[in-house]
Amino acid sequence: MQEQPVDLLILDMLMPGMNGRHTYEEVKKLYPAQKAIISSGFAADEEVRKAQELGAGIFFKKPYTLRQLGLVVLKELKK
Repeated sequence: MQEQPVDLLILDMLMPGMNGRHTYEEVKKLYPAQKAIISSGFAADEEVRKAQELGAGIFFKKPYTLRQLGLVVLKELKK
């Protein structure tokens, strides 16, 4: 991402080494207006809320269909 910005991040809250919120915090240092959506197989928790306070958008729970993902991406990109 340092070399190529992206329109939207899809963050998983459980990732090895760094969770979705921490990842988003680091990306926001490079691109303060970076858009993101959050996904997890678990219910929204404190980490999800913290990421949303930083500016992340919609939280959607796994499993999801490709259609559901597409609708969430479209909605977030239109913001």
